[in-house]
Amino acid sequence: MAFAQRLDMRQSQQLVMTPQLQQAIKMLQMSNLELREFIAEEMERNPLLEAAEGRSVAAEASDAAAGPSGAAEAGAGDAAPGEGRLERDLAEERLERAEQVFDAGMDNLYDEARADREANHLANAAESGPHIDGPGGAQSMEASAWASVGKGGSSRFDDESTSLEGRLSHDKTLRETLLAQLGQSRVDGQTRMIAAALIEHVDETGYLRLDLEDVAARLGAEACLVEDAAALIRSFEPTGVGARDLQECLRLQLLEQNRFDPAMAALLENLPLVAKREFDKLKRVCRVDGEDLAQMLSELKALDPKPGLRFESDMTQTVIPDVFVHESRSGGWSVELNADTLPRLAINNSYAAEVLRDAAGAKRDDAVKEFISERQQSANWLLKSIEQRAKTILRVASEIVRQQDGFFAFGVTGLRPLNLKRVADAIDMHESTVSRVTSNKFVATPRGVFELKYFFTPAIASTDGGEAYSAEAIRYKIKGLIDAEQADSVLSDDRIVALLRQSGVDIARRTVTKYREAMGIPSSIQRRKQFAALSLS
Repeated sequence: MAFAQRLDMRQSQQLVMTPQLQQAIKMLQMSNLELREFIAEEMERNPLLEAAEGRSVAAEASDAAAGPSGAAEAGAGDAAPGEGRLERDLAEERLERAEQVFDAGMDNLYDEARADREANHLANAAESGPHIDGPGGAQSMEASAWASVGKGGSSRFDDESTSLEGRLSHDKTLRETLLAQLGQSRVDGQTRMIAAALIEHVDETGYLRLDLEDVAARLGAEACLVEDAAALIRSFEPTGVGARDLQECLRLQLLEQNRFDPAMAALLENLPLVAKREFDKLKRVCRVDGEDLAQMLSELKALDPKPGLRFESDMTQTVIPDVFVHESRSGGWSVELNADTLPRLAINNSYAAEVLRDAAGAKRDDAVKEFISERQQSANWLLKSIEQRAKTILRVASEIVRQQDGFFAFGVTGLRPLNLKRVADAIDMHESTVSRVTSNKFVATPRGVFELKYFFTPAIASTDGGEAYSAEAIRYKIKGLIDAEQADSVLSDDRIVALLRQSGVDIARRTVTKYREAMGIPSSIQRRKQFAALSLS
């Protein structure tokens, strides 16, 4: 067999993962807040990108993708008639028109140019020394304060520390509350420093789960001083904060109420028996009868096992929806993007032309042209990617809303079985694209805020061979049956299976058990003990 070299030409197609394509895929699975941070970084790298007035690219793409008769109708993000003209009038200092629109006198309208002049005048006057005590001193201070409004000073209305919304929404955290009480305590400086270090380790539930001997070794302090500092924290409000475990937390609260007697102490020593509802053993251990035990359990139930949760958490983050769903006037459901969380972008072509004009004829002309061309391509691709991302999210979200319209009309019982493939086939997309779109995205609906993945539920077959049931709807049915049971008719898992099959749901016992445990519902035996405990009280 002879070997020989030859040259052939073949035509083939392949998908090349260019950096731009990788960027578009990455942007698709970002939430709106993550995309906003990404755009801010791109604006720092690309001098041709700038913030623009008007609607964002995502908002325009949202309207374009929705169409006048689609499921995703244009939302309430349109500007009011004449709003753009009003902004131009204000920018051109035509304050007489603003006076008519706002129904306010000229003295109550903010004039940026006049504020600049007053600020410069007051700054020059301040260089020669303060003039507060003389005539007009109060007016000068007031004018200075108003002159700094909107100019980057400490009186910005959008500053969280000065805005009314920021003040109302800011509640003290547990750490701030404990440090404030520490500042009012009359202790020596060393104990104060140790207590401040211990407060930093109090978790959000209010517990101090530290080995004090290790803390003493790490701080180089005596163990007795660390114990004194921990005891000081346990004396702070709310009662029970700084406890090392649940038993100590409850004991501190009972001591404050003067209800910590030997019987209650024995009850706290046997909290596992309380959780297991072993009331006969508890009566023997505490040496009380059934009536006294019921009263003790009632008092125990009134205590706060996690006193730190009543305070605002430093780690709390508000979920900002990426998509809005609301009922449209035509009777369907309207879907729109939350474009307010995204900046408005534009390409500054005039700046690019100016840079090219300045570099014309210079030795670096070719390098500048190459740089500007690359930046323009990058900016154009970013805008197209944002637009495509908006259209894709709208298509996926609209199809999910269409498939799960029963949920929006009737609640969780109206959920239908749904998977990625069904949505992908309906909108002619790949399953991986739908998965990226629904990842880390939240939708605000009349029934609350949900993650998009919430609407994908497995199917439970029906007994008559009809349409399958959603697993989430079955969980809701199980919970409804258990909530409606009485003390003399506690439902076992087998009985729940029988009732569900009577209603047309073909489900196995192990599936009912799995769903019940996932919802944190105890077994039928434990529920009978709970009813018995309620009858004692």
